[in-house]
Formats: sequence, structure tokens, C-alpha cells
Amino acid sequence: MYLVALKMLFGDQSKYMMLVSGMAFATLLMAQQSALFCGLMSWTYSPLVNISASIWVADSKVEQVNENKPMRDTDADRIRSVDGVAWAAPLYQGIVVARDPTNSNFKFITLVGLDATTLAGAPGRIVQGTLDDLRRPGTAIIDEFAVERFSEGRDQPIGVGDLLEINDNQVEVVGICDVQRPFIGGPFVYTTYDRAVSTYAYKSRKMLTFVLAEPAAGLSPTDVARRIEAGTGLKAFTREEFRWSTIRWFFRNTGIPMVMGITVFIGLVVGMAISAQTFYSFVLENTRFLGALKAMGTPTPVLCKMLLFQSVAVGLIGYGIGIGITVAFGRMALSTRQIPYAMPWQVPAIVLGIVLLISSVAALGGILRIARLEPAIVFRA
Repeated sequence: MYLVALKMLFGDQSKYMMLVSGMAFATLLMAQQSALFCGLMSWTYSPLVNISASIWVADSKVEQVNENKPMRDTDADRIRSVDGVAWAAPLYQGIVVARDPTNSNFKFITLVGLDATTLAGAPGRIVQGTLDDLRRPGTAIIDEFAVERFSEGRDQPIGVGDLLEINDNQVEVVGICDVQRPFIGGPFVYTTYDRAVSTYAYKSRKMLTFVLAEPAAGLSPTDVARRIEAGTGLKAFTREEFRWSTIRWFFRNTGIPMVMGITVFIGLVVGMAISAQTFYSFVLENTRFLGALKAMGTPTPVLCKMLLFQSVAVGLIGYGIGIGITVAFGRMALSTRQIPYAMPWQVPAIVLGIVLLISSVAALGGILRIARLEPAIVFRA
């Protein structure tokens, strides 16, 4: 019977193509917009990806990683004194303006100051130069986004050995790193903490942005974070806690989730409407054949299973086409590095569940009609 159902489905090429196109378009809308949303959200917490630490300690009012509410320099020593903290290092993070002295090309950058002794929080992948050169006076490591931005108007791309100007101070580029782009601010430029707060950053009474910490052996980051909060009155996040806190902040304070959600909902409505109408029309045109099967003794539940099988088959084929187009778009987006794109496994899994739901709803109208179908219809003129 299932083979007969497939022959009926593929026999009507126009209806089959409309059904598959509707499901593919719905899948494309839902999967692509969900992947763009996940990519955009990953940009919002890019410092957590680019600066490695198990525990981030911030001012008690901080809610997301892009906030800059400075603390006192002595807070780093207070955190080190908490039982269970293996080490703690100061971190400066702020948005400043840098200039290419060869062509006065001004760009906003995210300046990151690392502890000179440990270089805790340094980028994990250095594509040119070496991390140790960062300890030399007047040096910085820039990311590939900075190379792209500061190479505008130059005969040759900016690279190791070239100069930038930050806050009227010349900085030698000693390395290029590969890190994730930020949602707020500009390219990441790494230097040492003392150099950042004393020379490159704009002065304020307090300059310490975060303190990075690691738990002692045998202790979990969550337990040590709670100890830091209890002992200092500051806010301590594990990396995962800070990531979700940042995402929740953007949900509450921006319209990004609503815009993306509307697009995903449109994909759901379009897919359901097109599929349901087209599939019901398909059932109407095949009523006589279904009636003939019923007249030959095929039970109604079997006919209903045939319709459901046809609908699910269309859904899976359309899903495969839609996901394939989404993956192709994702490869293009990642190669340009201009478009936020990320597809965790939950996205295709959830979209598959929705597609199967649409397929079941689309089959429901046909099933109701088949349940009321009289076998005698096959003998009517």
C-alpha cells in the first residue's frame, strides 16, 4: 500500500512539486533565520569565546559581558584571597579609537588588556607572530577583522611590524589572531593590562573591567564563583552563566529576538498554509482512486495511513532540500566572515519536528475526507 501511495504522489507532478516547494521554503525560512539568530547571539558574547577563563568577576550591577562598570584595582587582590581560587588576573576591556598613521584611517576597536605576567585570557589561535612578543614595550596583537578594517586604503594589508596609533601613542603590531567577531565595538586588539590602563585607554578613576579567575584543583567553577560573591560582594559568573546572562539581556533590551521570531513564525504559517491547501487539493483529485481502493476492501485506517505517509514523505523531501540550501548559505556566510551564522544541532532537530507537525496537519484534512468517503463514488459518472 505504501508503494501505491508513492506512485499516486509522484504521478501528479505539479501537485508534488508544489508540496515539496512549500515545505522546502518553510524549512529554509525557519532554519536560516534560526541560524542567523544563533550566530547573532554568539556575537553578543564574543568576549567569552575570545578571552578564555572559567570565572569572570565583575561589578555587582553588571548583567552582560559587553558592559564596562569598572572596579577598584584592589578587588583583584580580594578575589585572590578567597578560598578555592587558584589564581586571579585583572582584565581591561573597553572601546577606543585607533588610527592607521599611514592614511589617518580611524576605526573603533575593542581594546583588551591582559595581565603581563600570566597573559591570562590571551587569544587561543595566533596566525602570525608569537604571544610572548606582547610583553615587549609598545606592542599589540590584532585580530583578522582589524586587518580587514585597517587595510582599507593601504597598498598592502596591515601585518606584523606595522604601526597603529591608539590615544596618540604608536603601537607596533606583533601578532595577528583568529577570534570571533563582536556584536558591540570593533576588532579585538590585545595588549598588556598596565599598558592599556596607563597609556592606551581613556582615563577614568577606576579602570579594572573584569577579573579572570580559575578554581583550585578539585573544585567546580560554580562553587568557587559563589564563594567569591559571598566573600567580596562582587558578581561572579562562570563562563556559561555569563553567556546566558548576556543572551537574556539582549532578549529583554533589544528587538532582535522578536524580529527573528516573526520570520520563523512566517515560515511556519507559509509552510502549513501551502502544504495543507495543496495536499487537500491532491486528495480531492484522487478521491475516485481512493474510493476504488475502499470499494476493493481496503480499510479506512489503511487509507489514512497512506495519506499520512504521503504527507510525511513530502515533508522529509522538502526538509532535506531546505536544509541543504541553508547549509550552502551557511558555508557562504562563514567564508565571508561578514554574516553572523551558527547552526547548533538543536536548530535542524527542532525544524524537523515542526516540518513533521506541518505534514501531519496537512494530512488531517484529507484523512477527515477519507473517513467520510463512500466507496460507491467510484461507480458515479
